[in-house]
Amino acid sequence: MLSEDKNRQLTQVGPGTPMGEVLRRHWHPVAGIDELERNAVKAVRLMGEDLVLFKDLSGRYGLVDRQCAHRRADLSYGFVEANGIRCNYHGWQYDAHGQCVAQPYEEQVDPQARLKCKVKLKAYKVQPLAGLLWAYMGPLPAPELPDWAPFHWPNGFVQAVFSEVPCNWLQTQENSIDPVHFEWMHANWSRRLRGTAGPEGDGYAPTHLKLAFEEFEHGFLYKRITADTDERHPLWTIGRVCLWPNGFFLGDHFEWRVPVDDENTLSVTWSFIRVPREAEPYTQASIPTWVSPIQDTDGRWLTSHVINQDIVAWVGQGRIADRTKEHLGASDRGIAMLRRQLFEDMAAVQAGRDPKGVLRDPERNQRMELPSDSRDFFLHGLPLADYQRHPKWARLLNHFIFHAGQPAWVQQAHEQATGVAIQPMSALDL
Repeated sequence: MLSEDKNRQLTQVGPGTPMGEVLRRHWHPVAGIDELERNAVKAVRLMGEDLVLFKDLSGRYGLVDRQCAHRRADLSYGFVEANGIRCNYHGWQYDAHGQCVAQPYEEQVDPQARLKCKVKLKAYKVQPLAGLLWAYMGPLPAPELPDWAPFHWPNGFVQAVFSEVPCNWLQTQENSIDPVHFEWMHANWSRRLRGTAGPEGDGYAPTHLKLAFEEFEHGFLYKRITADTDERHPLWTIGRVCLWPNGFFLGDHFEWRVPVDDENTLSVTWSFIRVPREAEPYTQASIPTWVSPIQDTDGRWLTSHVINQDIVAWVGQGRIADRTKEHLGASDRGIAMLRRQLFEDMAAVQAGRDPKGVLRDPERNQRMELPSDSRDFFLHGLPLADYQRHPKWARLLNHFIFHAGQPAWVQQAHEQATGVAIQPMSALDL
């Protein structure tokens, strides 16, 4: 249980708020590289700020204030030039640094460009990596954009999925250090949704027997033993990564929870699917990104896929979870550790120090490894016949289990890469 004031500190993300200042010290995925190939201008809202993301005709990325400095027209309806974005209202143009570089008509009456030199929009850094565009909204110099080893694994079909979730970022991130929810939300609930588990518990998933939580450089680890495993199992010896400050790494995919504002979150999933050995060598020319729906045509939350199920839990807590009314148990020790670290991060930033997880050494930031029980499979793969018999990997090869609504063009790209067609999935089967 938290006080109302402490809950407010953890959940407010706007400029000048303690948590907003912490999160601005980190890079955040905000769009797909291929998105801006399809449309060079995109309106975005990040941590309570309305911005426009663009790629100009010279290939430079920019992220600037969405309103033109002239008469506040919406630059997301502007168009790109060789050097930046031009407002469609009166033609004022801004480069990737937010500097006004053109003012039609004003330049006719003011050849010295005195007004132009004074006009500059708020602008933030943008960097491409692993098929995503990442934004940094904090003070300079910017830290290193984390370069994780899975971003460089060969012979994999990668896709990134975005979902707009109507709730605060923290209740989505707390999911990243909550192992018991897998037993109930994904295994047991899915079995009930499929009609394969009875009301008396018949056919339910193995129950959790033991949990452990550990801190490491890049976040926290949770480890677990269930009724069908023991202390030799990788879920206990290696565990799963709550990636700091707003990520999750499960060995085969990443998830990030990017604050849009206090009441909305951008969920980002980066998925790596190993191609069978018969399809090697495979080099992906472009990483597809797409938006997953979270509600059906009747307005009910979708429940068929892993992250759609998570979203049901997140939004069910309200736009901003009221932590003054919660009752934490022994399984929530990781939640308490996460919150404690966030308060320490707020104190560090207020004292002029970097929070946890900020990287400053470019030599260390090269293909950094994270704990994973799947690395050998992803590096070496399997022949197709063995792949299709595998109890875990066959599921990922034949279905996209994380998000509903995978577009046909992405399914076709998957089949071209792997030689295996995506099969429809009405309800998750773990």
